[in-house]
Amino acid sequence: MTVDYELPEIETIRRDLDREIGGRKVKSAEAASMAVLGRYRNRKSFTSSLTGRKLTSVRRVGLHLAIGLDGDDLLVIQMGSGSSLRRHSGRDTVLPGTELIITFTQGGQVRLVDSEGGSEAFVVAATELTAEVPGLAELGIDPVGEPVPLNVFAGQVLGRDMELKALLTDDSVIVGLGDIYSDEVLFHAGLRYDRGSTTLSSQEVRRLYRALIETVHDAIKYRGTDIDSRPFVDVFGESGDFGPHLAVYERAGELSPRSRAPIQRIKLKGRWVYHCDTQV
Repeated sequence: MTVDYELPEIETIRRDLDREIGGRKVKSAEAASMAVLGRYRNRKSFTSSLTGRKLTSVRRVGLHLAIGLDGDDLLVIQMGSGSSLRRHSGRDTVLPGTELIITFTQGGQVRLVDSEGGSEAFVVAATELTAEVPGLAELGIDPVGEPVPLNVFAGQVLGRDMELKALLTDDSVIVGLGDIYSDEVLFHAGLRYDRGSTTLSSQEVRRLYRALIETVHDAIKYRGTDIDSRPFVDVFGESGDFGPHLAVYERAGELSPRSRAPIQRIKLKGRWVYHCDTQV
């Protein structure tokens, strides 16, 4: 099973796209099949909604990319497991699994490659986005968005009676963390995956807050994580570089950088959790 992308990977793509395609005009749009167009009856109804449109900025709403179009519409892309969103020249070979090709009047293309078919793309009025994707109205704290005051974070953590692993991976609490970064955040905070959120002291809440912000921003600085179980390439086809900086994830049996004891792995609700015996 391929693991989904998390916040650092999607934010890396957003920043690249914003620089690369902002201000460009769509010459043509092609869809290879209906695999990522589940909201449409046919391919033309999607591609015709893009042709001739000018792209403005690229935002991120949760883990959805929202590319602004003139006329206050959005091209929304949700990337599925194992997919990639890449810049290409029109001369580049089209890879197997390429579902969408957007060609610009100034030259160059953006291509969505998704062999597994888990991605989705659609155009929607900006004012209708949360109606189309109701879950986006329920999003919690975004560690990369507006700065979150510590007291707001503490309210989210202490106001819910949840185990910390479950809390960190719940988008209604914190946006965009999955198995990789939740394990890393908990290690750097020195807290166990099954610790109850309401049992944390004010100092432990502060440690968790700092670990969350630093881990996510470090992962973005290194342009995401590319590992065998969850490959990732950016818009330019380059692999993310955060993998060597992972402290515990997929390092079972290796020596913990904190205790020098072997990193442990346990199964929790069907998912592997990696941790160190110094986490309490």
